[in-house]
Amino acid sequence: MESYYLDWANLLLRWVHVITAIAWIGSSFYFVFLDSSLTPPVDGDLKKQGVSGELWAVHGGGFYHPVKFAGAPPQLPKHLHWFYWESYSTWLTGFSLFTVTYLWNASTYLVDKSLMNWSSGAAVSVALAFLVVFWMAYDGICQIFGKRKGGDAIVGALVAVLVCAASWLACHWFAGRAAFLLVGAMMATTMSANVFFWIIPGQRTVVADIKAGRPIDPIHGQRGKQRSVHNTYFTLPVLFAMLSNHYSFTYTHPQNWLVLVLMMLAGAAIRQFFVLRHGYLLGRNRHPVGYALLGLVVIVGVIVWMKPLPATTSVATHADGISAKPVISYEKVQAVIAQRCYQCHGAQVQMKNVRLDSPADLKLHAPMVYQQAVVTKIMPMNNATGITEAERALIGQWFEGGAPVQ
Repeated sequence: MESYYLDWANLLLRWVHVITAIAWIGSSFYFVFLDSSLTPPVDGDLKKQGVSGELWAVHGGGFYHPVKFAGAPPQLPKHLHWFYWESYSTWLTGFSLFTVTYLWNASTYLVDKSLMNWSSGAAVSVALAFLVVFWMAYDGICQIFGKRKGGDAIVGALVAVLVCAASWLACHWFAGRAAFLLVGAMMATTMSANVFFWIIPGQRTVVADIKAGRPIDPIHGQRGKQRSVHNTYFTLPVLFAMLSNHYSFTYTHPQNWLVLVLMMLAGAAIRQFFVLRHGYLLGRNRHPVGYALLGLVVIVGVIVWMKPLPATTSVATHADGISAKPVISYEKVQAVIAQRCYQCHGAQVQMKNVRLDSPADLKLHAPMVYQQAVVTKIMPMNNATGITEAERALIGQWFEGGAPVQ
């Protein structure tokens, strides 16, 4: 029953997490577009009010005219919308999902004993430390180097090195699937922390100063803008890391940390293309197609690099000279399944409601067993039962021979 309820919690949390993430990313992308697309106001009255940029847009059968004030507006409206619950809700649901899926069953999902043979408690503690330490290191880099001449470039380079180092450590300490997700969660936590610790407090200070009639310190806007820009470049890398757990060929690769780093680099380059594209359309910068091409080249390069080698299979020759694979009997494959799979899919425990300890059950789930144990090799989870490549090949040969159970 625990597995059943955890599956429901996973489904509902994932549903809400995706919804809130769409809202957060959508608003973030929109405001980046808006900032890049604003043009100086034409109307004299808007200029007198202190408007620095405006945009005319049409959507959903109506016309919209958002404007941006260089400083404080002439009068604060009664209702001022704050964009922060999109971020907080995304992080809260994401962390809850991470807890239910990975931390709750750390020995299964976090620990790969071939990498680090540590206890569940130690694995959970280090995983949580990744979230905190990365944020502290990133925030320190921003505060120390962000104000210097050429600070944006320095910060960008140091944060890139930090992400690479964290990816390498995660992939060498945790199971590949968990490592990818942990790196995504680490960066997403930093994104939400930027909102919580810098962007929103700075905006609250500005609003309070306006209401009190005090002069506005521009540093709050500058800091908020800096962290907001960082968030937009984190977005596509985070999305790749989060989605990768559905594609085992990424996180099971021998150089999985490099796969992760390269794909995140491609995502950041593609995001740069879209950020600069708006400015190009207004003649503010040259065409950013080079960034899109860079991202595409990196992705294609990774695809070619990761291409699996042709499989070699042994064959037997019949008396008539026709070659064919020998059919594996149920008894042979059952011995492997019993040793490697029964502890999670046997009489006592049926993870994901899958039971394999009878001929009928194994026949029913044969396609899934083949896909999970032979093709993607994600089962047994983190190879906790020590299945060998020869045993995987045996299961594959049994399935390809018709999955006999007689």
